[in-house]
Amino acid sequence: MTKAREHTEMSDKNREFQVFVKPVGARCNLRCSYCYYPGRIQPSGVSGGHWMSDDVLEEYIRQHIDAGGETEVFFSWHGGEPTLAGIDFYRRAVAIEKRYAPPCCRIVNGIQTNATLIDDEWGRFFAEEGFYIGVSLDGPERFHNSNRKRADGRGTFDAVMRGLDILRDHGVPHEILCVISNDNVHAPLEVYRFYKSLGVPFITFLPLVERQSNSPAGVTSRSVRPADFGEFLSDIFDEWVKNDIGKIKVQIFEEALRTAFGQEHTLCIFKPVCGAVPVVEMNGDFYSCDHFVDKDYLIGNIMESSLDTLLGHPRQRSFGEAKKSALPRYCIDCEVLEMCNGECPRNRFITAPDGEPGLNYLCEGYRYFFNHCRPFVSEVARVWKGGL
Repeated sequence: MTKAREHTEMSDKNREFQVFVKPVGARCNLRCSYCYYPGRIQPSGVSGGHWMSDDVLEEYIRQHIDAGGETEVFFSWHGGEPTLAGIDFYRRAVAIEKRYAPPCCRIVNGIQTNATLIDDEWGRFFAEEGFYIGVSLDGPERFHNSNRKRADGRGTFDAVMRGLDILRDHGVPHEILCVISNDNVHAPLEVYRFYKSLGVPFITFLPLVERQSNSPAGVTSRSVRPADFGEFLSDIFDEWVKNDIGKIKVQIFEEALRTAFGQEHTLCIFKPVCGAVPVVEMNGDFYSCDHFVDKDYLIGNIMESSLDTLLGHPRQRSFGEAKKSALPRYCIDCEVLEMCNGECPRNRFITAPDGEPGLNYLCEGYRYFFNHCRPFVSEVARVWKGGL
């Protein structure tokens, strides 16, 4: 019996968390130019095969359900490219989930995929088991193919669109994740209207920030420039407010509007404290965050310590609390602090105007956008409070 199975302390059933579980580690069938996984450390202790073993899979699912409460548990399968584990892997995962789930617990599975391997068999399986699929698609073909390529350099746009069509044909709920780089940031409405033409119900925009110490800007030429990103979001916001409220959900707009209702952010990058979205690698290693998968942020392994224990580990708590405690004064005094909270710590590598370190590289863009949408958010808050 593993130490994890011997754990008997009471779980914190009120703890909110989401685990990015990596059944194939960093393996992927594509070679996207901006992927941040190549060169990362490889999980140790993996014997045979190229995906998570059945023993680790079952232990992870059991622990996640035990730590996640009794009403709903969400499994978030990531990569690399998680479909490389094969459809039978997920059939086993679903069977294990059903075996361990409490009678009134709703199990939800989500996969973040490049969609190039999805066929009708995958589509039927996702539909039958109620999977929610996130598809990486960087806009129209000329933008998508500039960075998302196969190993031989061919673009993947056509293959992604086929996968997306299969998901739609089978009625599988899905969202789009779009990386905003210096390639597509200058065409906000073209990108947004492309997604509208596809009938996409939910869009997440992910700004590309790649560190490069020998660059004058401190980032690669592919990286989005902060001012451009702020204008990109603002232009789309204006069209969304005019035409698409209630029709399309854009994650950052939804997050900004949560402040109108006094609600906490759901997205980790905008929460005051982070650390609730760790990674479990294919061998069971538990890391603090998807952007901090290195030896300094290896907290433990679920085959030796329970997921519940690792989530509450002092080092994991310190990691999350540092997001708030390390904010520079420039952020603390900012008029849109409650909307941003300094964004993700991985992007805090520039200095504030007063010379204090730790300002977010994207600050200028976020500040511009959040101030741009503040009048609308304030009006929503006023109406919600009864027009006072």
